Amino acid sequence: MSGGYLGFNTLLLHNVKGSYSHGSTHIPIYQSSAFKHESAEELEKIFTNKSMGFSYTRINNPTIEDFEKRVTALEGGVGAVACSSGMSALFNALMNVLQSGDEVVASAGLYGGTVELFTELEAFGITTRYVAHNLPDEYEKLITEKTRVIFAETIGNPKLDVTDISALANVAHSHNIPLIIDNTTATPYLVKPLSLGADVVVHSSSKYINGNSDAISGILISGGKFKWDDRYPGLIPYKKFGPLAYIAKLRAGLFRSTGGCLSPQNAFLNILGLETLGLRLERECDNALELARHLKELDDSFVVNYPGLEESAYHKLATDQLNGRYGAIVTVRVGSKERAFAIMNEIKIPYILSNIGDTKTLVLHPASTIAVTLSKEEQEQSGVYDDLIRISVGIEDIKDLKEDFTNAVNNTK
Repeated sequence: MSGGYLGFNTLLLHNVKGSYSHGSTHIPIYQSSAFKHESAEELEKIFTNKSMGFSYTRINNPTIEDFEKRVTALEGGVGAVACSSGMSALFNALMNVLQSGDEVVASAGLYGGTVELFTELEAFGITTRYVAHNLPDEYEKLITEKTRVIFAETIGNPKLDVTDISALANVAHSHNIPLIIDNTTATPYLVKPLSLGADVVVHSSSKYINGNSDAISGILISGGKFKWDDRYPGLIPYKKFGPLAYIAKLRAGLFRSTGGCLSPQNAFLNILGLETLGLRLERECDNALELARHLKELDDSFVVNYPGLEESAYHKLATDQLNGRYGAIVTVRVGSKERAFAIMNEIKIPYILSNIGDTKTLVLHPASTIAVTLSKEEQEQSGVYDDLIRISVGIEDIKDLKEDFTNAVNNTK
């Protein structure tokens, strides 16, 4: 415990010390929609935010709170709100500060569902302006007097562009605009965006945090450092909560009213998944690098994209910013949609499945699935092409994965 700080894997196991019943090492699943109290006065204090406690699981629940505390500690934040899905967490993170007439400046290399959400927000008078290239100067060019949020993914999905978080935070803060980072693909194992200047971090915790594709969930974490001014009128009444202003507003307002709460069962499954996050990511990232190199050797015509490859435009930034590894997603362009489908249908070990972050290797054709509703221009901005296969690399023995892809490629030539 050098300097009193625990290592990542130790922190995963011991960052919340609860007094659980009967000596249990895990918090139980509090499968209760509401909680009884000894007096009417006690419940009144909870509802008026004068006392800590639980009243209704739509607002919070002991199992969910345990999960929130664990992720808050991992990301180095001041508080978190767990939601029913990653998209719910992203919606809450954005709409906690946005109102009609506001603008967002965002990276173009975003998950298709995120682009769809930004499109839906147009009906509420909120406009998103996308940078052509994920470079800090490009964001600054698009900032206007209406800009209220800058948004990016740590590692774009599936573009695999890497955001320079520190530099982008400097740009955002020079205009007194908060930076919201989606850290789903990297997780705090690779990078902690709040420590690099981000103000809010979002996860689709259905992915790497959960690790087993058995629970849909999302979570957002606040760094508590951003100074909200009059351009964010909804935050003004909550400034009295200091670093917790953003979280206090969300819990008392949008999150509470829209009902996008996480279930206790799924919170518990995420707590179990968290314990092996570091071990899984270490293996998955190592496998991804080796598989990316192998795919390059299999066919000279393939275009393999992975930040760990030296020829990647983001290799240096990823090396400097991430924790010695480069994520667990590899993409490969194989020449045509027909061949992409043929290879996917030929492989034996990976699942054809619309998810990432599983212990098992997963493959997907983004153009016909997660990006199918996007225009061709939007798809290409997101790094999606008809011949592209996205591979979420799992923890299998790498020799088996390499042999499987070798056979699939050779059998489809």
